[in-house]
Amino acid sequence: MTLITAFILGIVQGVTEFLPVSSSGHLVIAQHLLGWKSPAVFFDVSLHVGTFLAVLAVFHKDIRDLIEGGIRLILQRPFRSSKAGKLDNQERIFLLVLVGTLPTVVAGLFARHALENAFASVAAVSVNFLITGTFLWLTRYAKPLVRKPPRLTRGKHALWIGLSQALALAPGISRSGATISAGLFLGLERDWAGRYSFLLFVPAVIGALILEGSHIRIQNVELAPTILGILTATIVGYIALRILLKVVRKGNFFVFAPYCWLLGALGLIWTLLFKG
Repeated sequence: MTLITAFILGIVQGVTEFLPVSSSGHLVIAQHLLGWKSPAVFFDVSLHVGTFLAVLAVFHKDIRDLIEGGIRLILQRPFRSSKAGKLDNQERIFLLVLVGTLPTVVAGLFARHALENAFASVAAVSVNFLITGTFLWLTRYAKPLVRKPPRLTRGKHALWIGLSQALALAPGISRSGATISAGLFLGLERDWAGRYSFLLFVPAVIGALILEGSHIRIQNVELAPTILGILTATIVGYIALRILLKVVRKGNFFVFAPYCWLLGALGLIWTLLFKG
């Protein structure tokens, strides 16, 4: 792999992983229309490590709270007296992330390959892009609550958002688009909807890295392209994530809808002309 290719793939990963435009959907479209090949498993995992580092950089305080809440809830609270009191915000956030992660765990273990295979055609992915665009557009009509978020968020909210994340295993359905849209539809405050979406990203990507990593066969690894790909995905992902959060806070999440609609329409037109 050349350094230019690694650089381009790092940019694509950094942008599409966080902006609500489906990185997996772009890969399917690029493979069919442009003749791109999937990168080697090791390089693909490396790019995901890069975007994971971007999330750590942006949400390090939230992730620290998540870890501390989990430690207290699992290792300390069971040994306290029955009068330990209500859950604090850190413990509540940990539980919300745990509940929201369950649907993705189940889907990842039992339906991941079925979803990926069922929607691997350009036509199916194009329809999913149209669906993603529609959900993004409808967020302009959502009226989130303007209150302290974690205290108001309930387990059923986390479960619905988690189900949205599980559906995003299908190429063309954006993970960030589905989860943030679901949060906004459920009335979550905009900033919290964005933060919660990417707190869910943490266990999801760790699980994916473990699953994909188990298939890695490290042979003839090209060190320079791999390092460049990780650095590019991290830097571009950090910028894309900052932009996304700013757009969500301003209530302009729907601005990504036309791009998804355009890509979906072009994919369907290509299918009709050349695959019909």
